[in-house]
Formats: sequence, C-alpha cells, structure tokens
Amino acid sequence: MDNWNGIISLFIACIELVLLINLLIFTEKNILNIIAMLMIFILMIYQTLEFLMCQLGLDFASMPYIAFVVISFLPPLGLMIVFVLNDYKSKYRSLIFLPALLLVLYYSFIIDQFAVTSCAVLYATYNYPLGDLYGFIYYTPILISILLLIKPLKHSSDKKIKYISKLLLLGNIVISIPVIIGFIMMATGNHSLIAKIESIMCKFAFVYAVILGIIVLYNTANKNERNNSEHIPDNK
Repeated sequence: MDNWNGIISLFIACIELVLLINLLIFTEKNILNIIAMLMIFILMIYQTLEFLMCQLGLDFASMPYIAFVVISFLPPLGLMIVFVLNDYKSKYRSLIFLPALLLVLYYSFIIDQFAVTSCAVLYATYNYPLGDLYGFIYYTPILISILLLIKPLKHSSDKKIKYISKLLLLGNIVISIPVIIGFIMMATGNHSLIAKIESIMCKFAFVYAVILGIIVLYNTANKNERNNSEHIPDNK
C-alpha cells in the first residue's frame, strides 16, 4: 500500500475498540463508568471517520461535519465526569452541552463549507467555518474541568476520588498540549497548526482514552467492595 494516510487513525481506533469491548464486558456500569466508556466510543468513532476520509477517500462535506459533530461533545462529557466525581447534582448541569449543540445545529445549515484539505499519516487538515468560536466552545469545558479537578486534590479525604481526579487531570492536560503549542505558534505569527489541531488533539486523546479505561477499571467494585461504598456511586 503506497498511501498510508489515516493508518495511525485506524490503528488507534482498533485499540480503542478492543479497550471498549473489554470494559463493557468486565466492568461495572455505574454512571461515571458509562460516561467514560461513551467518551472512548466517541474517540474511536472520530478516528474511524478520519481513516475513512483519508485512506478510503470518503471526504465529501458531510464526513468532516459528522466528525466535528461527534468530537464536539467530548469536552462537555469530560466536564460531566468531573461533576459526577464531585457529586454535583444541579438540575442545570446538562446545560454544558448546549453551546456545542447550538453550534452543531448551525453547522448543519452550512455543511458545504466543511472540507478535508489534506491528509497525512498522523493527522488530517480541515476547513471549517467559525474556527475561533468553535475553539472557544470546545476548549472552555476542558479548562473548567482542569480547574475543578484541582479542588478534590487539595480538599478531598477520599483516596479513590483523589486518585481518579489525578488521572482525569492528567488526561485533560495531555489533550491540552496541542492547544498550548497552537497558541504559542499563533503568537509568533505561525498559524499552520490551527487547521489540523482537532486531528492532532485526538491523537493525543488516545492517552486520554487509556486513562479513562484505567478509571473505569479502578471504579469497578471487586468482590470485596460490593458491600461498601469505596467505588464512586451513581450520581443521578
């Protein structure tokens, strides 16, 4: 095969699929674990779509739009995990999905403006409207998650909550690395990373998927824990 574009995406998607299947079979299905597995599923779908676009040539406008729809809900889901972990039960917490939902609905009227402009083995480059607004809506929940995760590290006496908080904080920092590099490059007048930042960030998010898998395993009660509350309970 002469064209290796999208192969890394396929490789990551396969690993995430295997991880997800094992988690579905062997772990407890409480609310925190379900959200974490949904996030892994989203990352797997995005990588699969990128492979289809870059390797199989299915790069018509609706494909990058679908990819953006899928990945847009990853940060609010990450923030929702933080809410569950901190036992934040406000009836308004679902509003964190509203900005992404509204932008996705707006994008549905201008799908023809989406395009895959280039592909490489590691990433894809996209053209999409309202890039600055999308970036703000996308990264704000990640920043809020990082800030909220610092609190249990300082004040919680629950070892399990502190450990999961550390893992989530690490995951959010990892997926923020391309963003930080992108802003530094923009400050120096180099905008080359911006068009491909979503794709690169999702490669970094493979580490996040592994971390989420560890969290699900850690938050699954074993035989000795089923009669106590050491694992994170359902937060409804």
